[in-house]
Amino acid sequence: MSVHRCVYLLSRSHIRYRVCASTAAVANNTTLHPTRRTFENVSSRHSSSNSFSRPLDTSLFVPLTVKSDEVADGVVGEELTQPLDKSELLKVLNRFYKRKEMQKLAADQGLDARLFHQVFVSFRKYVLEMNSLNADLHIILSDICCGAGHIDDIFPYFMRHAKQIFPMLDCIDDLRKISDLRVPANWYPEARAIQRKIVFHAGPTNSGKTYHAIQRFLAAKSGVYCGPLKLLAHEIYEKSNDAGVPCDLVTGEERIFVNPEGRPSGHIASTIEMCSVTTPYEVAVIDEIQMIKDPARGWAWTRALLGLCVEEIHVCGEAAAVDFVTELMYTTGEEVEVHNYKRLTPFSVSNHAVELLDNLKPGDCIVCFSKNDIYSISRQIEVRGLECAVIYGSLPPGTKLAQAKKFNDPDDPCKILVATDAIGMGLNLSIRRIIFNSLVKPSVNEKGERELDTISTSQALQIAGRAGRFSSVFKEGEVTTMQRDDLPVLKEILGKPVDPIETAGLHPTAEQIEMFAYHLPQATLSNLIDIFVSLAQVDGLYFVCNIDDFKFLADMIQHIPLNLRSRYVFCTAPINKKQAFVCTSFLKFARQFSRDEPLTFNWVCRHVNWPLAPPKNLKDLVHLEAVHDVLDLYLWLSYRFMDMFPDANLVRDIQKELDGIIQVGVHNITRLIRATEDQSASPATTTSVRLPVLDTPSLRRGRGSKNQRKEPRATDSSLSSRLLRDGLLTKELLQQLQREWVREQSQNGDDSNSANKGKRKKK
Repeated sequence: MSVHRCVYLLSRSHIRYRVCASTAAVANNTTLHPTRRTFENVSSRHSSSNSFSRPLDTSLFVPLTVKSDEVADGVVGEELTQPLDKSELLKVLNRFYKRKEMQKLAADQGLDARLFHQVFVSFRKYVLEMNSLNADLHIILSDICCGAGHIDDIFPYFMRHAKQIFPMLDCIDDLRKISDLRVPANWYPEARAIQRKIVFHAGPTNSGKTYHAIQRFLAAKSGVYCGPLKLLAHEIYEKSNDAGVPCDLVTGEERIFVNPEGRPSGHIASTIEMCSVTTPYEVAVIDEIQMIKDPARGWAWTRALLGLCVEEIHVCGEAAAVDFVTELMYTTGEEVEVHNYKRLTPFSVSNHAVELLDNLKPGDCIVCFSKNDIYSISRQIEVRGLECAVIYGSLPPGTKLAQAKKFNDPDDPCKILVATDAIGMGLNLSIRRIIFNSLVKPSVNEKGERELDTISTSQALQIAGRAGRFSSVFKEGEVTTMQRDDLPVLKEILGKPVDPIETAGLHPTAEQIEMFAYHLPQATLSNLIDIFVSLAQVDGLYFVCNIDDFKFLADMIQHIPLNLRSRYVFCTAPINKKQAFVCTSFLKFARQFSRDEPLTFNWVCRHVNWPLAPPKNLKDLVHLEAVHDVLDLYLWLSYRFMDMFPDANLVRDIQKELDGIIQVGVHNITRLIRATEDQSASPATTTSVRLPVLDTPSLRRGRGSKNQRKEPRATDSSLSSRLLRDGLLTKELLQQLQREWVREQSQNGDDSNSANKGKRKKK
């Protein structure tokens, strides 16, 4: 031990020299780990690039816990010097923390004020609570406490600790390179290897632009159609095969090969997320190109436009996207040929609002932006002795088609349609007049807060354009509003030009996230995504799509042991996170998958409680829609993990059967509404069933509207005021309830008077 102690005594001056040199050399990018790159290296390398000047969002950095294992030479430092006085050591560390020079030096190393404080708290805890420290750190601290060393000598050890709890500081250069999204066109070398012809078919709804693009698609030797909806892909699939052009169908949940042996056809109709960017085709059709700006799905249009390996791309969409697509194609060296189209049949804005449901006419479509409004209006139409079809977004595709067929059938007594904006795409409807029940649509802002926003010109035109379509029996369309006050607002909206598209969406790929995880193995998937977006560099033509849904699913299954690729795939599943049953099923699917236990048909039937009975009320119908979504999720996963989801065909069979059950329920939706109303009136179910309510004028108008009605004051504690304030009751329904109450009371009074008279006669 004496020899060992002597060696350390002889080397103490060397240690002190090495520490001081390390402190002085920070500006020259040297640390105690010369094999690692430091943040200073990164910042100096990219200081001349404006793209990298954006500050890091360090709130996303999650510190790791430093293991408190005993160090190998921990006792040596104490033997060479003396035990450290914890109280004196605390004073030294606090002096180090307050030194502006150290804070500035740390900032140059990538530690902003937030990270500097976090590292210091962790470092202080490490130094004060460890039973033994590394010999070199122990000696330095001892020298400082004794007045033989400078307090700045702590800095290299402070930085060493910082990189232990924040490992991203050591690889920030690599992370920036991985998240560099400035030139997405270079991600597709197959497309860049050929000179593609870009043809833009620009025009409003019902102008024939998609028709002309599809004609070129059918005439080609091979082609791919990329649409935003399964319904649109299915429509092109049927049209192609009816025209004698063999065409396969590819969606997230379904693959249909026309060839009985399963060989792929030359033509494919697919949803845009499913198109292949490596398979060569002669012609591609990208429909609804204006959705390239969609905050959630825009990345799919960007990927198709930049990546499809085809000789000819036919792009269909609004004229507002022409300039942007032209500019985007300029970055790839490809020219854009523009074909402009005009609407085939005119539509006009009425000078009168409908105001009353008694004024409805055959061919009318009332557009609502909530299912509650659909339920309420459908019920009121039925009270008037009329029959209506119902279409909204969460209905299965088969049910939507069945309701559209019912409305279009001239021999069917159903002449009125009540629908959400789901009719804007994918359905051929014979509508004479579009009636906006409201001009305000619920939305979720960047903070996840629910808002009511007036619909945009693009949205209004998309919906209004469904009136008087070229293929319908009505050769001229009309659009109006239900409420008189909304009509001038609608005219103002439709009179504005459509806002030009300025940016296209991007989304991190599985490969990019895997490379992130290689550098940050302890980070969660949700945290990896957050750091990626924070570091992502995009130029002015692009934006990173909203990843809230992805993160929601990632957080939900974080505790389930899955490899990163499988976890990523699960989190890209298209599910409705508002449906509790769907989220629960997603969680169970992931848990079963993690156990390496196949999800068989019998397992799924037990989970969804199959077979299911027809719905008796709205609650049952909503649950059946959720079960349909769960089966969709199974089918979606079955094409990504075939061995773990082996019974796709059997699940598809019961899904079709379920679609039929839902169709029956929607066909009798007014009966379901009546049953729900009866249950709501029962004291036993009042708290569990929410009444469908009408859209109120206060909700129809945007925020800050001059005509906006005042809500009941929060201080008014009466039951009626609270129901009105919470949106559970409208003023119209309240007045109706008051009238019915008065009528019932008068009838009860008459009955009691008659009974009293009878008693007096008996006497």
